[in-house]
Amino acid sequence: MQKITPFLWFAKDAEKAVEYYTSIFANSKITKTTHYTKEPALASGQPEGSIMTVAFELEGQQFTAINGGEQFAKFSPAISFFVTCKTADEVKTLWEKLSDGGEVRMALDKYPWSDSYGWCSDKFGIDWQIILGEAAQKITPCFLFVGKRFGKAAAAISRYTEIFPNSIVLLGSMYEETPGLEDCVKHARIRLDGYEFVLMDGPGEHQFDFTGAISFIVRCKNQQEIDHYWNALSIGGQEMPCGWLADKFGIVWQIDPENIEELLTKPEAWKAMMTMKKLDIKRLEDA
Repeated sequence: MQKITPFLWFAKDAEKAVEYYTSIFANSKITKTTHYTKEPALASGQPEGSIMTVAFELEGQQFTAINGGEQFAKFSPAISFFVTCKTADEVKTLWEKLSDGGEVRMALDKYPWSDSYGWCSDKFGIDWQIILGEAAQKITPCFLFVGKRFGKAAAAISRYTEIFPNSIVLLGSMYEETPGLEDCVKHARIRLDGYEFVLMDGPGEHQFDFTGAISFIVRCKNQQEIDHYWNALSIGGQEMPCGWLADKFGIVWQIDPENIEELLTKPEAWKAMMTMKKLDIKRLEDA
């Protein structure tokens, strides 16, 4: 099981978006769809019987999407997905499909860091950075620290690699030649317990920040793991209901037991979860 899973919050287009993404990427499929039963429908304001979550794979990597209403429906360029391609033709093909109906942030072109690169948001609002290069992980979430977060990428790297086991900094470059920005991260790639992220500090004026529209599920084997990740990631951040939290850098995480879907098959478990912030496995089992 993938330890960390990106979680995409749509107002109502989760299934449509997932069908689109799985048609674009190779080695991709929808793995499971759930529907709103009475208790989660009441809690979320969504129609009972409508599609709640869609679990899917892109390039063999696990993702989950939800129809959750407008609470977290605003995606932000602060979190994007790098897609590393081995050929320029692949870059062009993905670019044409993902930029269609969306917004171009950096045109597909040759840049100092790649002979073929482009950044766009797709027609559903999710940002993609498509690049010619080599990477072990085909699709990689990217955290862009801007505004009040600018300059905090290095601290985030240190903190995350301290919290997650089997973690490593794979590569990194700083703004060494820019006066005043020597301690800021130009580009870094890290691996947290088998899953890779890119982190960057973005200088200049930017009118966006991290949001809960893209969060990251951490699947935990037992209560000890839940306690560890919850206690460590919530320091200086914000505890939220149902196992959600925003860390001190503004990134949103969901700290869940591995068998959360099974635990929530009973209506009473939903009621119990709605009263919790950090999830208590025993209380969910006993519900």
